[in-house]
Amino acid sequence: MNSPPVPASPRIIPRAEHDISRARISPNALKVLYRLKDAGYEAYLVGGGVRDLLLGREPKDFDIATSARPEELQTLFRNCRLIGRRFRLAHVRFGREIIEVATFRAPHDIAEDEGDAALSEEGRILRDNVYGTFEQDAWRRDFTINALYYDIRDFSVVDHTGGVGDIREGVLRLIGDPEVRYREDPVRMLRAVRFAAKLGFRIEAASEAPLFELAPLLADVAPARLFDEVLKLFQGGAAVQSFELLRHYGLFGVLFPATEAALAREVDGFPLTFLLRALENTDRRVNEGKPVTPAFLFAALLWEPVRLRVRDLANDELGELPALQIAAAEVASEQTRRISLPKRFSLPMREIWTQQPRFSQRQGKRPMRLMAHPRFRAAYDFLCLRAQVGEIDAELCEWWTRLQETDEAGQQQLLESAGRPEGARRKRRRRSRARKAKPSDA
Repeated sequence: MNSPPVPASPRIIPRAEHDISRARISPNALKVLYRLKDAGYEAYLVGGGVRDLLLGREPKDFDIATSARPEELQTLFRNCRLIGRRFRLAHVRFGREIIEVATFRAPHDIAEDEGDAALSEEGRILRDNVYGTFEQDAWRRDFTINALYYDIRDFSVVDHTGGVGDIREGVLRLIGDPEVRYREDPVRMLRAVRFAAKLGFRIEAASEAPLFELAPLLADVAPARLFDEVLKLFQGGAAVQSFELLRHYGLFGVLFPATEAALAREVDGFPLTFLLRALENTDRRVNEGKPVTPAFLFAALLWEPVRLRVRDLANDELGELPALQIAAAEVASEQTRRISLPKRFSLPMREIWTQQPRFSQRQGKRPMRLMAHPRFRAAYDFLCLRAQVGEIDAELCEWWTRLQETDEAGQQQLLESAGRPEGARRKRRRRSRARKAKPSDA
């Protein structure tokens, strides 16, 4: 299937023929739109916000495209901050909410002619700050379903690229030549997977074909940017589908090479079942409105490479815990070459791993000290996830669950009985009774 023909003029969907209501749009986004309109600028709600409203979904963000230049936006909005070099944007802040405002962009060939755009030898966009018209802005966006504009002047939806039809058909289609567009920005491959998984859309054939060949281009993307994209892929409520599509197109192995290598050595469904269960739990928490920490997500994604490295390192002299600490450091260091992981997440991730052997230490004061650890709950959840897929004995998870749920007397009973063989407990009780009998016999 080829890209749709370029229409002579955009399709205008009047308010009576779509379901977008201002009541469903952020009041702060409406403030920005109206202020731009009243100041004489063109201003449209654009992108995922319009797409989600047409699909009856709750938009996560409300982005705006306008004819106003960044310096004009800064004059118009006192709460405005300009960001970005490669792609200059304005952030208009209202408390914790940020409305992102972008000036209409020109196509890259025009931008290059004017000297304020640059492409690498591979065709990747290095700089893109030449401004254009409303129509030019629509045709340089990535997917047709993200190139829809809500006009605040008459509440219509403007469709230059056939996005409304693609939404109706459940099709994800790149605008322009797919290979060229992926080479301009390889992250578009990850966006294609994310939108397909999140929306349940199929990727149109011409847009899908290059995905199987161009995965290596992701290796040249900044690790910090890939971290942001991975969070969007796995914390958007469709982590399982995203994971399966990433592997299908060969993209996962570029992002997580050690994990992909471990998956190739699958035995009795492990580690695939562990990863799928972790991602299922992530989706459930996201869809229930519960938080998901990147530390736990990355701990699950990288656990099998850590396990394999521990197996190689552990010996009688080194021991399990030191081997685990070394393996955790090595795997984390190797992974950050592909995807950066800030210390506020990498350190807790490694603590989740290194707490695992401590759960087997159930005697004395160690269990209560472990429960007081700030990372205990995440490490406990990780332990039980391992038990669910049969990596460890389910009894260990059950014991720690009872320890948390019982009262102080119950905790003391669990601690006293932990780790003692049944026969040893009976023998100790008999010796105790014999010692008490001696005074009466004298």
